[in-house]
Amino acid sequence: MFALAGGLVVGFLAGYFVGTGSAKETAGPTTAAPTAGVVLPAPSLGGGMAPGIAAPGQIPPGMGLPNAEMQARIMKLEGIVKAEPKNRDAWVGLGNDYFDSHQPQKAVDAYAKALALKPDDPDILTDQGVMYRQLNQFDKAIANFQKAGKINPAHVPSLFNLGIVYAGDLNKPDEAAKAWNKVLVLAPNSEQATQARQLLAQLNKGGAPR
Repeated sequence: MFALAGGLVVGFLAGYFVGTGSAKETAGPTTAAPTAGVVLPAPSLGGGMAPGIAAPGQIPPGMGLPNAEMQARIMKLEGIVKAEPKNRDAWVGLGNDYFDSHQPQKAVDAYAKALALKPDDPDILTDQGVMYRQLNQFDKAIANFQKAGKINPAHVPSLFNLGIVYAGDLNKPDEAAKAWNKVLVLAPNSEQATQARQLLAQLNKGGAPR
């Protein structure tokens, strides 16, 4: 699974979720090392899921149980945070590994520990929001993305993900359009902007998220 972090794009719903700099991507248009906020996969507006996309609660293609190397890393990080509960970097790393190994509740909890040590981090808020979506906790995901946007109004991953949840999970196309139009203003040449244009075009054609 690829990192969904600071400006990254992930492929869960339809290959469009964007991350920040903490989580990791799976199967989306863009990939990058974890560093700043994950982006959710975009919904297929008008015809089901796009190839390689998973609905909330499902395991996206390429995701699964941690391999031996990741499991060893998780065990090491678990030992570190037990001995050093205020080690924020270790909590973030643990959250990222839980994210990549499809353990959303554990990822949410690890990110919560990191946020307790540094509350105003839009990247971690965004990555945690992606995990809330995987748990079907859409209101909490929305709250995280909105908080990230208040901390950094130019935070594209949180804006893009906000649109994904509004369109694909809450059936609020008008709210989704507002978020994606902001992406076009803030980062017109970004991958997220390219995807936002495609999704907005589908909304304008009357496509209904599923």
